[in-house]
Amino acid sequence: MAELLQHLLNGLSLGAVYAVIALGYTMVYGILSLINFAHGDVFMLGAFAGYYVGRWTGGTEPNLVSAFLVTLTAMIACAGFGILVERFAYRPLRDRPRLTCLITAIGVSLLIENAAQLIFGAAPRFFQPVFPEETFEAGEVTVMSNQLLVIGVGVLLMVALQLIVFRTRMGKAMRAVSFNHEVAALMGIPVDRIIALTFGLGSALAAAAGILVAQTYKAVHPLLGMNYGLKAFVAAVLGGIGNIPGAVVGGAVLGFAEALVSGYGGSGYRDAIAFSVLILILIFKPSGLFGRFVPEKV
Repeated sequence: MAELLQHLLNGLSLGAVYAVIALGYTMVYGILSLINFAHGDVFMLGAFAGYYVGRWTGGTEPNLVSAFLVTLTAMIACAGFGILVERFAYRPLRDRPRLTCLITAIGVSLLIENAAQLIFGAAPRFFQPVFPEETFEAGEVTVMSNQLLVIGVGVLLMVALQLIVFRTRMGKAMRAVSFNHEVAALMGIPVDRIIALTFGLGSALAAAAGILVAQTYKAVHPLLGMNYGLKAFVAAVLGGIGNIPGAVVGGAVLGFAEALVSGYGGSGYRDAIAFSVLILILIFKPSGLFGRFVPEKV
């Protein structure tokens, strides 16, 4: 029983990371029906931003004040980067066929990855922890502070996003734009600004997730976002892409599945789990667990 609880805790912390990244995918898709494949690379840039800001602050002992400043700076930097990507890569193609936008998203992802390797180097770098670290024993279950941190921050960000979307004027405008761009514009909503803010908000969430992963595994490298980005995309599809609670549930389900498979002797098949889930969902329920099938006229 203790072993099962340990695996479930590991899965919950991993699922929280997938869920936070998946929220960025689902927000952009809900607004533009676009899969932003560069989102995982923004996650990587957030980890690097935390790495450099942590070094610039002098590498002091981890404390909550410096951790807050490092995380906030990385989130702001990646939010600005996400807005720039939307402005110069996606906005000019907004009225083009979806395939054009999809190919562009893949191209932006490859550009960021290769530029990062050129600028940062391909070798992994040690990430100096910015949050205090402790280990606790709860009976026979080992609980690390990093796991509690990931779960706590993940829940906090998810709740904050839900409140922004459903309790603020910006959120109301985002929901209006997601229904119909043209009608929203006629009602006086600045569509371009709302879409840019959506990209910025999703990128900020990805940056926070990047720092949490780097804090846990102590390494950052230019391809860090590839694996996490793809799995978070699977989580978004599993929950029903475009649906915020669905992204959270999808991340949790995927995290639990990976942790249980790894814990019971199938670590070699861990990465295959995500893509097996994706294939099954596309075959049996393409709209995802919480998504709705919407017929489209072509």
